[in-house]
Amino acid sequence: MKLILKQAVENLGVAGDVVTVKPGFGRNYLLPQGLAYEASPGNLKRIEEENVRTEERARRDYLEARRRASQFDDVSLTFQARAGGDEEDAKLFGSITSGDIAEQLNTHGLDFEVERRDVILEEPIKSLGVFRVPVRLHGDVAVEIEVRVEREEG
Repeated sequence: MKLILKQAVENLGVAGDVVTVKPGFGRNYLLPQGLAYEASPGNLKRIEEENVRTEERARRDYLEARRRASQFDDVSLTFQARAGGDEEDAKLFGSITSGDIAEQLNTHGLDFEVERRDVILEEPIKSLGVFRVPVRLHGDVAVEIEVRVEREEG
């Protein structure tokens, strides 16, 4: 029995895959659970059209991400923060988070919003210095920005 999966099924395939299963498995499990539909000629044509649209959308998204990445050329952010200790091992009172970086990026005149989850910061910045921070714009497009953390005067 040939079916088209509506969503991923473990050990079988992902959404949009055309699979051949035993009739009992399809009739008693996949179809009643709404996990698949019959692979009729009309449904096969529809899934083909959906795949073409999905590929076009993915290509457009990638090109848009590349365009956005060009806006990050020479972007450098500077944060002023209170810190304790001498210049070599100064620790911040607080930290610089991905949310802080995204917020400051959004004031740089970009024609799109950078969200906190786009800024890839494994842990908040807790010391003075210069850091390279990646910003993911798409699954295949990421840029690095320079983040400077300086001691707040006063």
